[in-house]
Amino acid sequence: MTFNEYQKESKKTVIYSEKKIAHPLSYLTLGLVGEAGEAAEKVKKLMRDHDDVVDEDRKEGLIQEMGDVLWYMAQIATELGVDLEAVPEANLKKIFSRKQRGVIQGEGDKR
Repeated sequence: MTFNEYQKESKKTVIYSEKKIAHPLSYLTLGLVGEAGEAAEKVKKLMRDHDDVVDEDRKEGLIQEMGDVLWYMAQIATELGVDLEAVPEANLKKIFSRKQRGVIQGEGDKR
């Protein structure tokens, strides 16, 4: 499945548009950070409670949270009128440019 196929299919599960959410980007961004927080919480508990051991159940839990993050990313892309595949393509272009220029480490979006 491509990112664009995922974007198209995942849109079929959207219910926020039925509820007349006034600011869908805000709503979706809050959902995104919430799901990313849930993924981070699972990793924290791996460190605290399981000596960083990732068994199959914990791996599946992380995969589920990553899927939720991806769902929100897909809906944000849809709201922006962007194909989801454009997101990783643009990201790789940016990261490889930083690597070539020797600025992959550091701070700031424009480095």
